[in-house]
Amino acid sequence: MLDAITIDQMRTFIAAVDEGSFSAAGRKLRRAQSAVSQTLANLEAQIGVKLFDRSARYPRLTEEGRSLLVDARAVADNVDGFKARARAMRQGLEPELSVAMDVMYPMEALTRAATHSRKTYPHTPLRLYVEVLGGVIKPVLDRKCSIGVIGSLPVVPDELQSEPLPDLPMATVVSPAHPLATTRGAVSESAVAKQVQLVLTDRSTLTEGRDFGVLSPLNWRMADLGAKHAFLRAGLGWGHMPLHMVKADLDSGALVRIRVQGLPRDVLMPMRVVFRKDAPPGPAARTFIAQLKQ
Repeated sequence: MLDAITIDQMRTFIAAVDEGSFSAAGRKLRRAQSAVSQTLANLEAQIGVKLFDRSARYPRLTEEGRSLLVDARAVADNVDGFKARARAMRQGLEPELSVAMDVMYPMEALTRAATHSRKTYPHTPLRLYVEVLGGVIKPVLDRKCSIGVIGSLPVVPDELQSEPLPDLPMATVVSPAHPLATTRGAVSESAVAKQVQLVLTDRSTLTEGRDFGVLSPLNWRMADLGAKHAFLRAGLGWGHMPLHMVKADLDSGALVRIRVQGLPRDVLMPMRVVFRKDAPPGPAARTFIAQLKQ
């Protein structure tokens, strides 16, 4: 009998509670009071639980009814969400917005784009990966993500199309206790080559055998930008970091900025959004990209 419960019975149950009487529920549902009463009586018979106390003028929820009302609302909400997503798919909207994001990208800008996406497409869930180098590209190539945002990887595979995003200011930093911190003017390439450089490493195999921005043969590699940040503050090496991540450290003196000969004074990392040429972004992804371009 429980398998025969319908969403209509659930909605009638909810309407009777929200409207305060069977007659008011009937008016809301555009049904006769007798039809509402019969629907609810059938529901109670099917589940073997009394939902309403009918001894007074107006029906009152029983304790059991009050408890089951929570589940009834959840069922109705899930059905509404199911219908909304199905309607959106029929209109060409993606069932899910999946994004692979470079760890360098500012979290504030990402959060702003995600907030706008939720308001614009509330029934399109977001699935987010945060990676570095080839780890950003691989989910897009494998069709696990519809779009990727890259910066630490300067090359784009032929299967992908890219569009520019605002460049990301970078800073080369060390701890104030580090030997390079006392150098006046630009630090020579030979000087940085004698010190440990902290470098992000690729968890994928797409950049195997290639290095980007590595100037010292003495390098420690890590796949976590937070670990690199902590190691820099501890004086364990020098390295390039997104300016937004180290600005507070530079302001407080926990890190100092150095300039390396041969590199521009103001280093910018070009950021790009990428997607498969045979799977262009849908409406939700396009809206998300538009926010990132701001």
